[in-house]
Amino acid sequence: MITENSVMKGLSYVIEPDLKKDLVSAGLVSDVKIEGNNVSFTLKISNPAMHSKQRMEEAVNHYLQLHVSEEITTDITFVALEKHQNKREPEQRKTMHGVKNIIAVASGKGGVGKSTITANIAAGLAKQGYSVGLIDADIYGPSMPLMFDEAKSVPGGIDIDGKQKMTPVESSWGVKIMSIGFFAQANQAIVWRGPMVDSALKQMANDTHWGVLDYVLIDLPPGTGDIHLSLVQNIPLSGVVVVTTPQPVALADARKAVGMFNMDGITIPILGLVENMSYFVPEDMPEKKYHIFGKDGGKGLAEDLNIPLIAQIPLTTSVREAGDAGRPAVLQNGTPQAEAFMDLVKTIDTKIKDLEK
Repeated sequence: MITENSVMKGLSYVIEPDLKKDLVSAGLVSDVKIEGNNVSFTLKISNPAMHSKQRMEEAVNHYLQLHVSEEITTDITFVALEKHQNKREPEQRKTMHGVKNIIAVASGKGGVGKSTITANIAAGLAKQGYSVGLIDADIYGPSMPLMFDEAKSVPGGIDIDGKQKMTPVESSWGVKIMSIGFFAQANQAIVWRGPMVDSALKQMANDTHWGVLDYVLIDLPPGTGDIHLSLVQNIPLSGVVVVTTPQPVALADARKAVGMFNMDGITIPILGLVENMSYFVPEDMPEKKYHIFGKDGGKGLAEDLNIPLIAQIPLTTSVREAGDAGRPAVLQNGTPQAEAFMDLVKTIDTKIKDLEK
């Protein structure tokens, strides 16, 4: 006779691949019901992708038939783990196990300064004394080699336990960088289909020897496509920062980006919204503010979506010049733009620490 105890014993042989714990001890099984040879129950999993569900269902059926009854059938209701439940210690991860916190920086629309924000967050965290890495996942438009003045650098290689790994380029500002831009000529277009982009992201994450780091920033391409889904399925993100400008066309796309990370089965913590290019400040009239792209659009969106607005970054010539020169503006001590970026860095750091509690 099939009993709840025998079912739970059978399920105790099944390991949740991300948590690295069996389903029973991790408390992932609930609402067990038995009708003859059929068993129905609810199962929480960390990866809601269809292929992950199928693999888990196959494993469950195998061990129940092996340890309970060859005639047993199952009806499984899958639900995604809540945000706090799929938190794992870094050393337990299959991906980037030496990295304590992984933060993605996303935007719905291109041209809103997402890469500039990413570079300054990374450089600002390094300035704070943290060990920091950066993955340039904007495969079609990699910009980090230029923004850190490392366009002529090439990643190295190292043997780790008999496996060849790449080593990231370490910039003068203390940030370790991996970008497809290191492997392509300046005038070479990256014309790849989705699977190749997916493979490139996995290689930059898994085949790079990052070492032990406090933070890794991931600069995502604009939009909500293949690479974004691959990211949430394969890399254990600590949180996401969404970048927009105040104008309605950018806000509409930022809303979609937030919606993607809040989808059932994904639910990555949104650390906050950054309103970039909030206002223009002339170099010769620093007391003036011109709201070229509109005023407080990001503030309104953050309130509407119930997420924090964590920065309003001004549009200044010096921010552009700093990015082109390969020395992020956050390093320009004493300037208003550096102070704005450092406030953003400190806010993100605080929010990550709050999530760890």
